[in-house]
Amino acid sequence: MSFGSPLFILAIIAMSTIGWAFTTWVRARHGYPVENEWSGVAHRTDPDAGRKIDLLVCENEKLTGRISRLEDRIAVLERIATDPATRTAREIDALR
Repeated sequence: MSFGSPLFILAIIAMSTIGWAFTTWVRARHGYPVENEWSGVAHRTDPDAGRKIDLLVCENEKLTGRISRLEDRIAVLERIATDPATRTAREIDALR
């Protein structure tokens, strides 16, 4: 088969098309954006994306509240650990 024969040219076109199809299939399967024939990008859409975002926002607010409460508790523990014993004893006696 010579390099100028029509069979050779058709083989190159076939290999290019198969390679393009395989690359597109792999990209689509793994969630990467797929380019269309006009250099635009077709993104994969998820119908539950809005619901997932709302759930994540709710969970984020809950965790932020937990962290702030834990920071307050740590501040109290640090104050107890670093204050002199006499001052802590006085404050405990004042609470009784």
